[in-house]
Amino acid sequence: MPTTLTELQADWQQNNAQYLDAYQSGRLSFIPGILPPTVLQFGIYQTLEILHKRLGSDMIRRALNPNETIESPVKGQPDGTWLKQSNMVGINVRTIGSFWNVINYALTLPASHDSIHLLPIWEPGVVGSLYGMVSWQINPEFFDTSLAQFVPGLDTVEKQLKVVINLLHAMGRTVGMDVIPHTDRFSEMVLTCPSLFEWVRRDGATIIDHTSVVYRYVEEAIWQFLKYHGAADGTPLTFSKDVFFSTDIPILTDDQRHRILFGNAPDTRSRLRRRIELIRHLTAQGLETLPMTMAPPYRALHIDPDDFVTDEYDQIWYQYGFDKPEAMSRVFGPLARYRFFESKDNNLNWELNFDRPNYPAWQYIGQKVYDCQRSYNFDFMRGDMAHVQMRPEGVPDMIGHYYDPLRFIKRYVQGTGVTHFAFFAETFLAPPDTMGYGNEDDHLDAIEAESTLGDLQSMVVGSDEFRQQFARYDQLRRTRLFAPNFTVMTADKDDPRFDAFYRTGNLFRYFTALFLTDMPSYVGLGFELRNLHETRGANEEYTKLYVFDIGDDRQPDKVTHGPFVWGQNAEQFAAIGRMRQFAETIWPEIARKETRWIIAPDAMTHDYIVWTHTDPTGYVFATSMAGELPETIPGVEDGDVVFSGTGYRIYRLPLV
Repeated sequence: MPTTLTELQADWQQNNAQYLDAYQSGRLSFIPGILPPTVLQFGIYQTLEILHKRLGSDMIRRALNPNETIESPVKGQPDGTWLKQSNMVGINVRTIGSFWNVINYALTLPASHDSIHLLPIWEPGVVGSLYGMVSWQINPEFFDTSLAQFVPGLDTVEKQLKVVINLLHAMGRTVGMDVIPHTDRFSEMVLTCPSLFEWVRRDGATIIDHTSVVYRYVEEAIWQFLKYHGAADGTPLTFSKDVFFSTDIPILTDDQRHRILFGNAPDTRSRLRRRIELIRHLTAQGLETLPMTMAPPYRALHIDPDDFVTDEYDQIWYQYGFDKPEAMSRVFGPLARYRFFESKDNNLNWELNFDRPNYPAWQYIGQKVYDCQRSYNFDFMRGDMAHVQMRPEGVPDMIGHYYDPLRFIKRYVQGTGVTHFAFFAETFLAPPDTMGYGNEDDHLDAIEAESTLGDLQSMVVGSDEFRQQFARYDQLRRTRLFAPNFTVMTADKDDPRFDAFYRTGNLFRYFTALFLTDMPSYVGLGFELRNLHETRGANEEYTKLYVFDIGDDRQPDKVTHGPFVWGQNAEQFAAIGRMRQFAETIWPEIARKETRWIIAPDAMTHDYIVWTHTDPTGYVFATSMAGELPETIPGVEDGDVVFSGTGYRIYRLPLV
């Protein structure tokens, strides 16, 4: 079995016809033996030829038509519970260049990886952060020129996204998008709908007005800008300011407001110029959005007069801080959160009134997410910062319709008839009152998330902390409405700060995530080849740093120069490939089977775990957190070893 990059490349050169045939004929659900950097070099014709042989000409013809919709593999499911046992792969499209390359990468993934999570697909704002969406336009950098040349009808990034999801559905995958309850600090959404966000007025480095009505001054300032400069698309301004900004019963559509304020969507440069002019107009009057915060106490902020940056337009941006910070309190300067609730006493004491939802904000984001789901046929959402729970008293006993925006969005989409639409929550299962007020487990049940990310990826395999959390997650998935993921690595943990988590235990992570079939799992693109990083790698070797697009060498720990650089860990890639190929041979017998522990994660006297299934399949799985298994494992002495590697084995026992 090849175990070096040179050997792997030579093996592919020698045997690629055999490997391709295994996929095209249906004997395997993925192309074995091919390195991801190699498959990303496939031309459009080569990829389509492979898919044509696998899926048939009629399916390919339909999938490549953006006016057609290939149904989801889970369409017709009564709810989103299917996500509780999904093995998900997270893909930062920026690391592979275009939506089309998601298809190429998916050719390397077995059917056991049944869900694809696309990191944010929206047009980004400040520092190019994917999580700082500046509009509801699809990110134009994900457009594939070669695809447009080969299939001339696919001449927009929106059409390309639609056909990519069509093809992923045809390949048996579900597809999820990020839902982000915040935007860039001065996004187009903020400027077209000021009343949906929270604003302050400052004088230099001092907040002089943080009342709940500052947005009205913003509307007046934007209206004066419009009257002076005219509509960007030439629309006569024959209506009033109140008509333009109305959100309760809008007279103008959101698209109309955007065109009037910024111009036509495809003209990215002119929209940006117009937005910058408007930002300068507002900040000259001391008006700016309140930045988004994380963790208690969430509110009561001030400006740090000594902490600021000056951007390329000579605009000064001050950093905000908490009046009374707690352990996990963070201010995200480039971001603004939707104003989902009215404030108490005109925001005198920075308190929110959770009995008074700002209804237009809920309706606005619910409709926007549904529009996207309907346009591209997404199957689930990954709810960003789902741990936000801002009620100081914790999770209420009675959960109302407007308890949480992500829950509202999921219900909104499901209510349109997309019953299978599921919710994958970004929470870390932190202790009470850490990432949000109250008990995070209660909050996850309350928001009706099917699964959650968790934080096993942030711990060293085999540590006491890892063992305890793994055992806790196993208990939670049996007793709670949500299922924690066995998370291998995420795009936001493939970061130099977290190298220590992936120097050992990688094969334990992947083996467990793959074969623990009643627990959902998540792995980020790049894990299969990730270097061990005994010393810090170059910035280009970490997918996290491609969440941003920082071209500023003043931030040397974050800036990247050039495309993502895949790791060289051929031994890990080969071991994972062997696991995937063996899984193909037994997957129909074990998929979604309920686990029965022989040696459970909470067995602190062992450094390995062993499991089989409550409905007997005859298979027993054993893997070591320390890298070595004992020669004999209690309870499986009569089993035959049918698959093994360093630190893992699969036994076959006679069925009684």
